[in-house]
Amino acid sequence: MAVTKTRRLELRTDEDTEQLVTDAAALLHVSKTAFVEDAVRTAARRVIARSDVTLMDLAVFDSMMSALDRPDESTGLADLAKLPKLIDR
Repeated sequence: MAVTKTRRLELRTDEDTEQLVTDAAALLHVSKTAFVEDAVRTAARRVIARSDVTLMDLAVFDSMMSALDRPDESTGLADLAKLPKLIDR
């Protein structure tokens, strides 16, 4: 099923970038529009996917996990947890 395209994106670029896009699109036998649309969609999906991921060094991760396994010495937090709830579910 073909999707009707009703939106428009425009951009300004330099001559070298335009030629690069033209050459790449020609190598793939697609229009410049198709080439740019695919590249933009791929980049956008990658950015959105990475927004849900936290990357860290293995040593930092191990330290964080170790800290989560140790009980907190904060007695104030335990006292707060004993207060009456303001919202009942």
